[in-house]
Amino acid sequence: MPTAYSYGEMKLETPIFLELTHQRLDSVEKRMRIVSVDDHHPELVSALEHLLSAGGKRIRPRLVLLAADIAHADEDSTVTFAAAIEMLHTATLVHDDLIDGSLLRRGNPTINANWTAGATVLTGDYIFARAANLASHTGSLALLKRFSSCLMTIVNGEVTQLFSRDKNITFEDYMQRIYAKTAALFELSMEGAALLPGCDPSLRDPLKQFGYNLGIAFQIMDDILDFTGNSDELGKPVASDIRQGLITLPTLLFLEAPGQNPELQSRIQSNELADEEYHQLVAAICDSDAIDNARKVANTFLNSAEDSLNAFPENPAREALFSITQSMRERRY
Repeated sequence: MPTAYSYGEMKLETPIFLELTHQRLDSVEKRMRIVSVDDHHPELVSALEHLLSAGGKRIRPRLVLLAADIAHADEDSTVTFAAAIEMLHTATLVHDDLIDGSLLRRGNPTINANWTAGATVLTGDYIFARAANLASHTGSLALLKRFSSCLMTIVNGEVTQLFSRDKNITFEDYMQRIYAKTAALFELSMEGAALLPGCDPSLRDPLKQFGYNLGIAFQIMDDILDFTGNSDELGKPVASDIRQGLITLPTLLFLEAPGQNPELQSRIQSNELADEEYHQLVAAICDSDAIDNARKVANTFLNSAEDSLNAFPENPAREALFSITQSMRERRY
């Protein structure tokens, strides 16, 4: 029986995925923490350590390590790029928590729980800069350009979401949002390995496609679990997205079903529902076909991710990537 490893809110029964990356992940963690107290304000150093010590799945740097194995990338530049990816992800979380008003993440206080909004923004900016600095040390200008492009996509996605509260969201809008929110960084994690010095550029497209499809499926599964998961496992209240007026795929599919009130979506997005109405809506979504249909959409993207793996020879890294798609299909928590 496979061992269940817990990383934050997601448990992965994929030993090969973890075993192939576990030892090198220690090097990535150390690389992220190389900051001189003499050159940086001690509060920044303390905040960075607080954020990195909070744990997490570290799935993105693990993907970098496996993609680099396939691309035969240099070990030192691989570790540096993996550290840059996780640092970029960490910076987005700092700003997300501030925008959402979240005071806890994975059971730990967020930066904005103790600091002013200004100090929190500056901390996020510092971590963004630290991420870019790490990326520059890979020695690949092409990677640095791709890195900055990804950051622009992420920020543009957040701004678009903020200014879209007053319009009905379509499936296309949802896909664009989760690409910017999640898939863009998964895509970069995989594609970027082929841009490291000395790597085969022909591997770039299949690695990119795997990252894109895995990232989309990952976010759809997260959105499903927002309805079906346990709050202790998720690290946040169940149905928190819909209570914040955020329309995700299960809700969207439910609203598109025949007989639904066309004004319901705008009422959700405007936070006009009473508590009892939220409870009734969540129960109705869970009792409908929306959850299963959303899972089918996620599986379609996982199928495409697995198809991308056919471009690579059979080896442990490819097997590990396949194992993560299989684990995601079976994810129920």
